[in-house]
Amino acid sequence: MQIVLLTALGVGSASVLGALFGFVFKKASHKFSDIVLSFAAGVMLAAAVIGLILPSLEHGGKLSLLVTIAGVFCGAVCINLIDKIVPHLHRLTGVDQESHPEKGEKLNKVLLFVIAIAIHNLPEGIAAGVGFGTGNTAEALTIAGSIALQNIPEGMVIIAPMLSAGMSHGRTFLVAIVTGLIEVFGTLLGYFAVSISAVILPFALAFAGGTMLYVISDEMIPETHAHGNERSATFSLLAGFCLMLVFDRLLG
Repeated sequence: MQIVLLTALGVGSASVLGALFGFVFKKASHKFSDIVLSFAAGVMLAAAVIGLILPSLEHGGKLSLLVTIAGVFCGAVCINLIDKIVPHLHRLTGVDQESHPEKGEKLNKVLLFVIAIAIHNLPEGIAAGVGFGTGNTAEALTIAGSIALQNIPEGMVIIAPMLSAGMSHGRTFLVAIVTGLIEVFGTLLGYFAVSISAVILPFALAFAGGTMLYVISDEMIPETHAHGNERSATFSLLAGFCLMLVFDRLLG
């Protein structure tokens, strides 16, 4: 339990660390952001397949394939429904650059963006916690690490819009902490869910994998390919994916 709690705090702290970087690198180039986010996408892609979806097949019994496929699609549909309520990265990051609303309206749009990130952090945290249900701590830490890595550039993204909308540095940092705490809660929720009932483990693993695949395909890849850095972003994603293959082989 102690390692799960430390992992949850680590995953949540990654968002805060990203926010700190956001204060320092307020004007990081799109190319730099795209490369970092693509690398994180590659890491998450490998973690979703190797650490969640394949173990789901192994623990699913006679109906393993059906359970895994159902879990993946349910996870994707869940994130899709969340997206319909609150859009995420590639739908809101350009709002302030394309228009010049009054400060109050501008702040409302920025807060909507932050709320979207916070809501998306919950299933990502659950994915980190569910990974511990397999009993393979090294694999679970790899999944959590991939999510934490993705949280760093995401934490960086939320800082500049809030500051430009007139929010104080202190309040901006507090908002970043709240988004991280939601991820901590999600990690603990995922862990306790599979600990209470091992029956739901295969479905929960696939569900978590489906949420990650959806985020990668629907949000991270489009965002990293939207600024003319497609080639760099693609190779960065491959590098992240291959790095996870190396870790899996070494830890296995």
